[in-house]
Amino acid sequence: MRVVIIGAGQVGTAIAEELAEAHDVVVLDTDPERVEALQYELDVLTLVGDGTSLPDLEEAGSGKADLFLSCTDDDRANLVACGTAKTLGEPFTIARTKSIQYLTTWERDQTAFDADFVVCSDLLTAENIVRVLGLPAAIDVDPFAGGIVQMAVFEISNEGTITGQTIAEADRFESLTFAGLLRDGEMIIPTGETTIRAGDRTVVIGSPQSVQQFAIDLSLEDTPDSADDIVIVGGSEVGYHTARLLEERGLKPQLIEHDHDRARQLAEELPETVVMEHDPTDTEFLLRKHVDKADTVVVTLKSDEETLLSGVLAKRIGCDRVVTTVESGEYVTLFEEIGIDVAINPRQVTAEEILRFSFTSPAENISVVKHNQAEVLEIELEEGSDLIGRPIEKLDADISGKFVIGAIARDREYVIPRGDTELQAGDNIVVFVETPAVSGWTELA
Repeated sequence: MRVVIIGAGQVGTAIAEELAEAHDVVVLDTDPERVEALQYELDVLTLVGDGTSLPDLEEAGSGKADLFLSCTDDDRANLVACGTAKTLGEPFTIARTKSIQYLTTWERDQTAFDADFVVCSDLLTAENIVRVLGLPAAIDVDPFAGGIVQMAVFEISNEGTITGQTIAEADRFESLTFAGLLRDGEMIIPTGETTIRAGDRTVVIGSPQSVQQFAIDLSLEDTPDSADDIVIVGGSEVGYHTARLLEERGLKPQLIEHDHDRARQLAEELPETVVMEHDPTDTEFLLRKHVDKADTVVVTLKSDEETLLSGVLAKRIGCDRVVTTVESGEYVTLFEEIGIDVAINPRQVTAEEILRFSFTSPAENISVVKHNQAEVLEIELEEGSDLIGRPIEKLDADISGKFVIGAIARDREYVIPRGDTELQAGDNIVVFVETPAVSGWTELA
């Protein structure tokens, strides 16, 4: 399959890296330095050019492309690029936007912009934040199989209720699978005798109810349910959408915004949110408003430096849990090492969403776990798949690498995977697998 990607930034590079091994990938960018760097990093064809330029798209072979992705930081350029690509051929076009306005237009008429799919970074990031907020102690959450299955990652603390227990002792929920442990840079497929240590990142896959109960059991806390439980710092588009989504769930968050005009606008558009106009780095103000008592502070300021400062300040005054956005993927580890509980990179979230809808592999849904160490795949088994009719315990012989089948959705029902469970046509299986072994699954499916 021929894939043309416009933009060699974090989003475009992440997608190119994922697709390069199995597909003919071309990356076009206006920045010669980015293009040169990518040329040495990945086995892809790179070109210097403008995605809105007809001659440049012709040079990139867009007329013969099966898939066309425009994921620069310029919303309008991405939409124009998709329209231009459609004049050259019939690729499946995906446009990345930050503004929800373009997404709303496209959802009303999906022929708009000549984009077959539109991804809104700000909305995706807000949805990711809200999913994390819904699970106490979770640092990553993703739905699979239309919401029947959920994957979540939890960091185990020194005081955690399962710290020091074996997997067998901690496994108290029938429809929950301990899929993996991430420990000191290593991915471990646990057995019943594996001991859970402080600092481990535990990947669980199960029904939403069981994952929720596990989260509550792990943290001994309930899901936030009042205005004092959640404070949003920053009225950016991500902050606005986070508050709006929380309102839709019946919550009444607080939101701090420094700019007078923006604070007034947010107060009008978010009737159930308590909007406060003030400097979010004013410690006395934060203490006076009892931000230190909040269950969770969500920081969505414009720059990573401001976000980090506010996040660290929230931890310093005593907030239990701090969730932030971080624009630079290189800073995610830094944020977490300094003490931020969850750092969400909008570009990584966007790249994963685009890959889910790129129709380039049997995997319908993909979630990358912790710096590409592992992936969670959702695969629908079609007639003719080599996996059909085989019990799960017999799959090791044909698939190399570490993996765990965490859940099965069959006829819209949750099926608990056991060693003797035979896979059937139409099954949606959710698999936790180390990244080098992903190709083995896609070949068999």
